[in-house]
Amino acid sequence: MQLRTLARDCLYLNWALPLEAAPKLPAPLRYELHSWKEAEWVFASALLFRHSGLQLKTMPFPRVSYPQMNLRLYVFDGAGMPAVLFVCMLVPPWVVPVSRLMGRQPAAAAGFSYPSPTRQSPEESWSWTIRRRRRLEVAARVASPQVGYGPPLGSWERTVDYFRNRRLGYVEWEGRLRAIRTSHPAAEVWPLAVELGEVDLVSNCLGDIGADALRSPHSAWLCPEIPFIFELGKSMALPLAPQRVPAAEGC
Repeated sequence: MQLRTLARDCLYLNWALPLEAAPKLPAPLRYELHSWKEAEWVFASALLFRHSGLQLKTMPFPRVSYPQMNLRLYVFDGAGMPAVLFVCMLVPPWVVPVSRLMGRQPAAAAGFSYPSPTRQSPEESWSWTIRRRRRLEVAARVASPQVGYGPPLGSWERTVDYFRNRRLGYVEWEGRLRAIRTSHPAAEVWPLAVELGEVDLVSNCLGDIGADALRSPHSAWLCPEIPFIFELGKSMALPLAPQRVPAAEGC
């Protein structure tokens, strides 16, 4: 099944995590490791955005729009391809049945308060809040490119490419891994300075990562628009690890 959408006001929040504290992965996925300060590190991101005009690729109607947050880990799959594992997908309550029944995705319900930065002055600051028993609170404004705590990934452009140029994702669904393949062009990027308030929603999903560490992101930016197509692939058998990534319901 192929779908087309436009991701509007897509906020990227990226963190570097020490490998020993990162969630265990389901086989055959493995982390993409980065050596820094005599330790191994991995990356995670939260993406906060609005789906605008989500539709089946072959049909102009119906179209739906709604906010979403997903939390992802940066991995290699069994073939050695760079990919992401979606730890958590949060959507409005009315989207959950459709996402689970048709998309076979582990969506969970949440409440959203999202700004519209592209409709406001770039000099303003904006705030995002997501609520699902716990909260994520973000304040951001446009700033010069900056990289915070964690392994360097090269220039600002290479840092953005590292997180954005992943066209293969996986979700865990009913004891199996389900592939999601995406196609999207290059997009405009606004570098941001961010301040994080409550981060319990993210720390709960990532397990042993403390709130203080999450308040110091590696990098952050906003893409005003990202048009993309994604295809929901078939499930593959998943030998479950003894300790797995927390399920979306726990977020």
